[in-house]
Amino acid sequence: MLDTLDAAAVRRWCASGLAALKRHQGEIDQLNVYPVPDGDTGTNLVLTLTSAQQALSMDLDTLPDSGPTAHGHALRLMAQGALLGARGNSGVILSQILRGFADAVAAVPAVRGRDLAVALRSATTAAYAAVGQPVEGTLLTVVAAAAAAAERADSDDLPTVARVAARSAAEALERTPEQLPALARAGVVDAGGRGLCVLLDALVEVLTGESTARPAPTPRTARPAAVVARETGSDEYAYEVQYLLDAPADAVAVLRRALAALGDSLVVVGDGREPEATWNVHVHVNDVGAAVEAGVAAGRPYRISVTRFADQPGPSHGPVEDGRAAVVVATGVGIADLFATEGATVVPGNPSIGELLDAVRSTGAAQVVVLPNDPSTGAVASAAAREADRYGIKVSVVPTRSPVQALAALAVRDGTRRFEDDVIAMAEAAGACRYAEVCHASRDALTVAGPCRPGDVLALVEGEVHLIGTDLTDTCAAVVDQMLGGGGELVTLLTGVDAPPGLTDAVRAHVARRWPFVEVHAYPGGQPFYPLLVGVE
Repeated sequence: MLDTLDAAAVRRWCASGLAALKRHQGEIDQLNVYPVPDGDTGTNLVLTLTSAQQALSMDLDTLPDSGPTAHGHALRLMAQGALLGARGNSGVILSQILRGFADAVAAVPAVRGRDLAVALRSATTAAYAAVGQPVEGTLLTVVAAAAAAAERADSDDLPTVARVAARSAAEALERTPEQLPALARAGVVDAGGRGLCVLLDALVEVLTGESTARPAPTPRTARPAAVVARETGSDEYAYEVQYLLDAPADAVAVLRRALAALGDSLVVVGDGREPEATWNVHVHVNDVGAAVEAGVAAGRPYRISVTRFADQPGPSHGPVEDGRAAVVVATGVGIADLFATEGATVVPGNPSIGELLDAVRSTGAAQVVVLPNDPSTGAVASAAAREADRYGIKVSVVPTRSPVQALAALAVRDGTRRFEDDVIAMAEAAGACRYAEVCHASRDALTVAGPCRPGDVLALVEGEVHLIGTDLTDTCAAVVDQMLGGGGELVTLLTGVDAPPGLTDAVRAHVARRWPFVEVHAYPGGQPFYPLLVGVE
């Protein structure tokens, strides 16, 4: 039984937590709000903590001449390793939780129960600060519950406080379907929250020597939900404004309130330096000038970029000029070859922050655009962009959610334009490309299109299940019809590694009969899970 969290305990916690996440990796991957076979939260958390473990193992127990205590040094190594290896949204948020935890107790001589409560509160604050519009029923809710319980314990007994925090986190996890409709409809608890519970149980085991492994909870509710919280903001706002800002924390608090009143999709993340930090500011607004002026009032904004969502891109002229490059995330040999043909540097799917940063630096360019091609990789790309700024590289992330959007973005690249204007044009082209994914259901579920069973064919448009079928070819043709019903002149088809022979020929022939004036481009993509990806421009 340990009464303080020393450096050796930190190292054992990281190793034990990683081992526990590996044991529960498959279970957490299955906690997916859609019945598609690509759930990867467990895998992302394992890879994130693996990077943290590597950072600790590379250290030879040497402390800097001045700075944190031995346990503080270990915690900061763990947090920095997690940041560079973070994968997916849950991995990025976990890295912020570890950073907040480390910041709170790095200088505390001996970490006891009340110090653990302070650390969990700091971790909660850092996690919420990473998200402009926090959604309850997620990893954020679970870490907040752990912090609140630790504070209520009001004890210096470290094992007691750790047990209380872990138990409260598990109880909060059980309630997540009551807070988030998407979880209720899928009949699962939050995957990221489950991962945090595994880590807190590992901490209790390190401190007490007692195994506290808990089975995954069964949700209290599994009711259908008609509405899923929008993740990308309201159509009410026409512009995306992004900039870096050097400012003190108190000024940024005022800035958050000002920007929240102007729009939505607000994200403000800092690097934690004192007294003045560097912040990455992102918001969707109608009044661009007011958003920038709010930054000026808070500190020194720079690298300001404005994306207008509604406009169509102009024509492309000329080659990409020296000093610029594109980095694209690709899953599938065929897709990677397509991007390489467009002159892009290709990174394999589900990269870490460090891997993306290495790819950006390897281009040798001073201005780089990154296309993540997956919603969960977007947070990783944004973090890599912030890190790249320290090397004097200007990186802009075009938030592509599918490879077909990245192909549309690369098609309008124009090296004769200013870099900022080129990024805007690429973002507009990507946004104008609607995308769909066709796959087979991996389990029973209730979707907004109705109930599905394992093996059913699902067609997801913009991430939402629109069609459920039994025949792959018929469902692919039907989703193309549905998308073209809203207009379109060009259809792009990318076949997956498991696509049956003749699938694209059948879909192409169907489009020729039903939509004779629509052009169709088909390529072997080689992506897993999805026999067909569709883009409509």
